[in-house]
Amino acid sequence: MNFPVQAITLDLDDTLWPFAPIGVRIEQVLHAWMCEHSPATAAMYPVAAMRELRERLYHAHPHLHHDLSALRRLTLHEALQKSGASLDLLEPAYEVFYAARNQVECYPDAIDALARIAARVPVAALSNGNADLERIGLAHHFAFQLGSREHGAAKPEASIFHAACTRLGVAPAQVLHVGDHAEMDVAGAIAAGLRGCWINREAATWTHPQLQPDLQFDTLTGLADWLDANLDAAASRSI
Repeated sequence: MNFPVQAITLDLDDTLWPFAPIGVRIEQVLHAWMCEHSPATAAMYPVAAMRELRERLYHAHPHLHHDLSALRRLTLHEALQKSGASLDLLEPAYEVFYAARNQVECYPDAIDALARIAARVPVAALSNGNADLERIGLAHHFAFQLGSREHGAAKPEASIFHAACTRLGVAPAQVLHVGDHAEMDVAGAIAAGLRGCWINREAATWTHPQLQPDLQFDTLTGLADWLDANLDAAASRSI
């Protein structure tokens, strides 16, 4: 399928890197820190209990679902408070979390493919998560990073896609959004008037009843190859 692509918006977690290993590391590092700095908190909230607390607060505060940093601070605040620890530990604990959160290991294909894609069209990071591309060391590939926290609403809300298109200076119909999540990324983008590319690394089955992805690949390299061929073909037609 060929269509014009003047810019790309790109999801981060589970598109450039797997999030599951990061989540495990966060739990382990944070618990070890609590054991050292607040043993009472570590005793009251071992890994499983801290996870249950985080999930309970997530469900109790749907108005914060676009701001995972606020939810993490809320979790740490309650754990420290309930265990009788000093709330002065809140920001140091959050920094421990955030450092671990930004220790990512990209998929083997991701960095080379990202560099190829960014050499052809502007790429904007568009994420519901709270990764920091500057800390991770990948910001130089991106025109900008727009998170749901900064925007005030999360994918699949149309407004966050439209905000990215406005900053890119490209009409939605000529922007391709790329991500792993069928609903939040692909269906959300298509409903907002963008093109949608599904990075389906796990060979999942597409189940959306009305919408279909414009493109589907099992690696980001597949998209880089498609983009090279599509843009080269468009350039030759214009000669």
